[in-house]
Amino acid sequence: MSPPKTATLPVSPQAKLAAAIKSARDSMRKDAGLNGDLDRIPQLAWLLFLKAFDGLEQNREVTESDFRPVIESPYRWRDWAADANGPTGDALLDFVTGQLLPYLRGLSGTGSEDARDVVAAVFRETNNRMLSGYLLRDVVNKVNEINFAASDDIHTMAHVYESMLREMRDAAGDSGEFYTPRPVIRFLVQQVDPQLGDVVLD
Repeated sequence: MSPPKTATLPVSPQAKLAAAIKSARDSMRKDAGLNGDLDRIPQLAWLLFLKAFDGLEQNREVTESDFRPVIESPYRWRDWAADANGPTGDALLDFVTGQLLPYLRGLSGTGSEDARDVVAAVFRETNNRMLSGYLLRDVVNKVNEINFAASDDIHTMAHVYESMLREMRDAAGDSGEFYTPRPVIRFLVQQVDPQLGDVVLD
């Protein structure tokens, strides 16, 4: 007689997101260019930023009649990262290092609250530290699984972000706190556009 079958529970969105982040970080551990969490976490952060930002841009494209993209093609996430069979290996490294990051650093807007200036500030000191374009593609594909439009994913992402900051602090041996840069806060407030009476959780 065979053992009774046990029902498998569906995977929650939070568990799926946490697994995607863990899997991406596991892939990053294999790359010779990343020496610990002080390299891995910023690398993952800028990839997550580009994915989330492209989602915001796609939403604005649908809802705003005068929409003008902050990040132009072919530098949008959907152009180079969303296709799991997209560029990989040296072609991906060359694009990211030689074209994408210089383009993002060079964005220029009308002032500190202009999204172009915010993106340029975020990427001013950002570098791709991964040496393997194949591992980078693997990480990109895992980040691409995250759905920033789902409120469960956004809430879980906040917890993941906080845990990553704690790990980064611990890896640095520093007992200080990390703060989100003011230009990023202003940009987020502008994107969310809170109204009187809205509740925002930090």
